[in-house]
Amino acid sequence: MIGFSEAQIRDAISYELQRGGQVFFVHNRVEHLAEFSGMIQRLVPDAKIAHAHGQMEGKKLETTMRDFIEGKYDVLLATTIIENGLDVPNANTILINNAHHFGLSDLHQMRGRVGRSNKKAFCYFISAPISTLTDEARKRMRALSEHTALGAGFQIAMRDLEIRGAGDLLGGEQSGFINDIGFETYQKILKEAVDELKESEFKSLFENEAPSQKEVQIDTDLELLFPDSYINNVRERLVCYQDLAEINDEDALKDFVDQLKDRFGPLPQNSQSLINSVRLKWVCGNLHIEKAVLKKDKLICYFDANPQSDFYQSSSFRDLLSKLQTHPVKGTLKEKKQGDRSRLMLVFDQVRSIEEALDCLAHLA
Repeated sequence: MIGFSEAQIRDAISYELQRGGQVFFVHNRVEHLAEFSGMIQRLVPDAKIAHAHGQMEGKKLETTMRDFIEGKYDVLLATTIIENGLDVPNANTILINNAHHFGLSDLHQMRGRVGRSNKKAFCYFISAPISTLTDEARKRMRALSEHTALGAGFQIAMRDLEIRGAGDLLGGEQSGFINDIGFETYQKILKEAVDELKESEFKSLFENEAPSQKEVQIDTDLELLFPDSYINNVRERLVCYQDLAEINDEDALKDFVDQLKDRFGPLPQNSQSLINSVRLKWVCGNLHIEKAVLKKDKLICYFDANPQSDFYQSSSFRDLLSKLQTHPVKGTLKEKKQGDRSRLMLVFDQVRSIEEALDCLAHLA
């Protein structure tokens, strides 16, 4: 990654031309291409420059590309149109202006336009100073510099997934078939639908069956993660997250933590809090709490949204009320109006960490 420097741009283009090669220069603004063409011509007077962008008439674009492949031009000044399958073995230097504005996949695709022969290839990401970039842009630049080997596409894709997030597979605005969302997610959605029907339309058929435990949601503004500095391999990090999600009891969780310490060293605080968030889920589940929100030093625990739920008539709920009255806890039961119904919630003030949240609820479990 380099800053915008005419001297470095001149040296990069001149070096490639001196060894008989060709150059891609990517700038993704059609209205500025003429200005950049004049700059390159001024820096490297002998260079023959061609333009390529999506607003060109199809036949002219095809002719320009063919002439470049045949070596009639030294520099192809283009938009991201070049990422779509152009194969020019003699072009082994690419400069990408404003690289911090592109996504990881775009940059990886364009970087792949060079290095298609036995010559050493060079890719220059021209970017604003690193200190001025957003956190995501810095992560993208770092990922590209870390994964340069042949076949790095998988690591790039995993890093991109980690930076941008995996999306909302379970939202009502999305749908898909089992092969699109994965078997485990399909099973989860199916189980939730069946449980909902058991509690409503077919309640009489399952009166003697113990209600199944719903998965607890934890929503927080705290950092709960395995940081890059602790597990620096993306694939290893994803495996650890997956293994943690499958743990269902304290013994297995302790074994998991011991393995982490053995492989990567003592857990940083945000990783320890991630581990304790699993314990918090279990405690919430035992208290029939469906969702726990820990934000701005306040813990809000939401109980079953269905006021007709058997939980409110059970001994578990009566025990909870009794503990709130007899134990010195700082939680307060409140009702929140949601449409035409009210939802019961338990509120704790001055809760600053997952550990404090766990301590608040452990007295009630």
